[in-house]
Amino acid sequence: MQPLRPAPTWSVETWLNTPHPLTLEGLRGRVILLGSFQMLCPGCVQVGLPQLAKAYELFPRDQVTVVGLHTVFEHHSAMTEVALRAFVHEYRLSFPIGIDRPNSPLPETMARYDLQGTPSVILIDRQGRLRLKRLGHVDDLWLGAQIGALLTEPLTPPIASEATVCTPEGCTL
Repeated sequence: MQPLRPAPTWSVETWLNTPHPLTLEGLRGRVILLGSFQMLCPGCVQVGLPQLAKAYELFPRDQVTVVGLHTVFEHHSAMTEVALRAFVHEYRLSFPIGIDRPNSPLPETMARYDLQGTPSVILIDRQGRLRLKRLGHVDDLWLGAQIGALLTEPLTPPIASEATVCTPEGCTL
């Protein structure tokens, strides 16, 4: 079994549907469902985004945070921020959506997570560890069961990093 590792940080250019930028540190203690999408991706529009919207509607927001990541790796001129804002309005998407920072050949967050395309589903546990990464359609019931299982895991001290100081009394960031 491979050891659990911290989820890579997000590199988001602009946030929609949230008054403040979201960070992994700021969401610690919650399960994060991150869905990577492109607005011109048929699988994203037909399956991925409706699944994120349903999860956003069903799970308590103080326990599960649903985040969309618009990660453009093709048709750049058609998928601008202005076009995305219109798309989000037309499809009535109300969960937070970040626009992945462009880079070549892949947007920064997409590259950090080694995503192969869209739609992609990522689960991050309450300690900030990457627990699931899947390309393509993921069954709703199976995904709900995975989220439920993560919610039942006990909260443990944070993963040690360079910024973490650990003593016999515990760890602090």
